[in-house]
Amino acid sequence: MLNNIHLTNILFLDIETVPVHATFDMAPKEIRDLWEKKSRMLTRDSDETPDSIYRQAGIYAEFGKVVCISCGYFNGDKFRLKSFYGDDEKIILADFADMLNKFFSKNDRQLCAHNGKEFDFPFLARRMIINGIVLPPVLDNAGKKPWEVNHLDTMELWKFGDYKSYTSLLLLATVLGIPTPKDDIDGSMVWEVYWKEHNLERIVTYCQKDVLTVAQIFLRMKGEPLLVEEQAEIV
Repeated sequence: MLNNIHLTNILFLDIETVPVHATFDMAPKEIRDLWEKKSRMLTRDSDETPDSIYRQAGIYAEFGKVVCISCGYFNGDKFRLKSFYGDDEKIILADFADMLNKFFSKNDRQLCAHNGKEFDFPFLARRMIINGIVLPPVLDNAGKKPWEVNHLDTMELWKFGDYKSYTSLLLLATVLGIPTPKDDIDGSMVWEVYWKEHNLERIVTYCQKDVLTVAQIFLRMKGEPLLVEEQAEIV
C-alpha cells in the first residue's frame, strides 16, 4: 500500500518538548500538587520523587510545552526542512497551524512521524487547544473514521501488526542501515539544553535530523533510494 502514496503528499515532522517550568519548585503550587499526583505511578517502585523526575513532565501535554517543530517535504529531487521554534509556544503553534492548513488544502496529503500517533500528533493537538488555537483539520480526529485520519507512523508501519514492541527511531535507523541522527544530543538532554544552555539552535539541528531520518526510513520501507546529504535543504 505504501507504493500508492506519493512522497510529495507527505509532511514529515518531529517535535521537541520540555516542562513548562524549568524546575519543580518554579511551578505554581497547583501544578506542583497535580504533578505529585501524576508522578505517583512513575515513582511507585523507585526512590525518585516528584522533584527528581520533573524533567519527565515535558512528555505530558498538561505539564509540558513545545519548543521546536521541524518538518520536511519532498520537492522534486530535494527534501526541504523548515522549523518553528522559540520560547513563545503560542507563536510556534499558530505559525505551524497556518502551514498545516496550507499544506493540507489539497487532498490525499498525509502527516508522518515516528511514534507520531502516540506522541507528536496528540501532543500538538492538546497544546493547541490549551493555547486557544483552532485545530487544523488534519489534527482534529473527532468523529472521523479510521480511514479518514491522514496520519502515518513509521513505528506503527514497522510493527506489521505486532502490538507488543516499541522500536526507537535510533534502533530502526541503525538496523535499516540509515546514518544515525543521534550524534549530538538525545531526547533526555533537551531539558538541559533548553533550560540551562538555552541553545535553541542546537535543539533545532537535532530535531531536523530526526525528521530527515523519518523520511529516510519511509523511503527504505517503500524500497526507494535514500536521500544524499546534498538533497536536504533548510528553508
